Amino acid sequence: MTNAYFLVINNSPANFFGESLFYFPIFAEKKLTMAEISISNKDWQRVKIKLQRKYNHLTDEQLQYSEGQEDNLVGRLMELVKRDRTYVIFTLKKALVNIDNNRL
Repeated sequence: MTNAYFLVINNSPANFFGESLFYFPIFAEKKLTMAEISISNKDWQRVKIKLQRKYNHLTDEQLQYSEGQEDNLVGRLMELVKRDRTYVIFTLKKALVNIDNNRL
C-alpha cells in the first residue's frame, strides 16, 4: 500500500524571493506491521533479564511476550520506561546483538 505525502516548505506558496514553491509528492510505504525487530521466544528470555537489570521496576507480568507480538511489546515498554519508540527499539536491538552477553 503506497500513500502520497507532500513536502511543504515554510507553509507558504512562495519563498522569500517571490518564486512559487512546488509541492512534490513523496511516496512512502505505510508499514502495517513492525519490521524493525523480530524476537524469538528463546531470545526473549535473555532480553527480558537484561531489561529487568536495566529497569529494576519491571516485573515478569509486565514483560509478558509471545513471538510475533513485537509491536505490542514495544508499545508497552514505551509506557513503562517513559521513552519513545526509537529508543525502545534501539535498546531491544542492542540486547539482541550479543545475546549471550549480560550487558545492555
